[in-house]
Amino acid sequence: MNEVYLIGEIGQNHNGSVDIAKLIIDSAAREVEEPLFNLKLKGMNAVKLTKRDLNYELTTSEMNRLYNSPHSFGKTYGDHRRFLELDNAQHYDLYQYAKSKGLEFVETLCAISCLEILNYFVPDYLKVASRDLTNEPLLEEMAKTEIPIILSTGMGGKKELDQALTIITKYHEKIGVLHCVSQYPTEPKNVNLNTIRYLMANYGKYTIGYSDHTIGISAPIAAAAMGARIIEKHITLDRRMKGTDQAGSLGPDGLNRMVRDIRLLEQSFGQTEIFISEGAKEAKTKLERSLAWNGYYKKGEIVTENMLCMLSPGTGLAWNQRHKIIGKALQTDVIKNEILNERQVGS
Repeated sequence: MNEVYLIGEIGQNHNGSVDIAKLIIDSAAREVEEPLFNLKLKGMNAVKLTKRDLNYELTTSEMNRLYNSPHSFGKTYGDHRRFLELDNAQHYDLYQYAKSKGLEFVETLCAISCLEILNYFVPDYLKVASRDLTNEPLLEEMAKTEIPIILSTGMGGKKELDQALTIITKYHEKIGVLHCVSQYPTEPKNVNLNTIRYLMANYGKYTIGYSDHTIGISAPIAAAAMGARIIEKHITLDRRMKGTDQAGSLGPDGLNRMVRDIRLLEQSFGQTEIFISEGAKEAKTKLERSLAWNGYYKKGEIVTENMLCMLSPGTGLAWNQRHKIIGKALQTDVIKNEILNERQVGS
């Protein structure tokens, strides 16, 4: 089983602060261990940020709308969005910081003008938010860069996905397709993880994955078990922080558990056959049953099946080997509830 590519989506959980974003990157870069088995596990692969151009984001009336939410960072929705937006130089700073921590960098671009960020650095992947599956001019310009692209399907169905793929594949096929539900957080009844199987069956030439907006870590782990090769999950420093995405994100401990469990899962698939594993041999010796005496018997007695029982450990004869001793005379006295051996009976 190939390694799952794990993306920690910072989005705008940085709350407009480069310093907070760096702390989230630190969390994503943290070493993951399983001390019980003395394992050092592969951590996150990448972090993701989102770049918007507010001149091409919302209508004037929507930007001027009063925004009285407890998560607001400004009087109007436009003020709120401006507060949260980092400029190209700040994105480059965070790109360099992530790279210094051994992480790759994914960038969601929400307008053609946002491609100016490529004058500063080249992300490892570009991300298309599901709302832009139908934004054909943006898709065209992103595809022309020939940087690998990841698509989320959250606000699109098959028609929208196919149209987007038609545009991108004119330039390249380095594409990831993520099942996604654009509900924040996503109710369990709406998750529909079986869409991953549909995507694998119908779009298997691309890398299939899952962008998760559920609470907790069970859905992304299940997605990885189903074969998702990319998992994207919102991450933060504290789920109680101000911001609309914080509550549906993973804090440092939750992130560590998700990464640990997916990495352990990767090691757990093994071979498509049944056999006694190396790890089970000790338990087999300790717990499997062997032929034993169910009473005290004297030298010279003829062994019958009624004299036998099965007890642990599994160091002696199995039940299907009882023919080796039945009908033979005991060569010595034997003790109740002890494993028998062939030397106790005649030839």
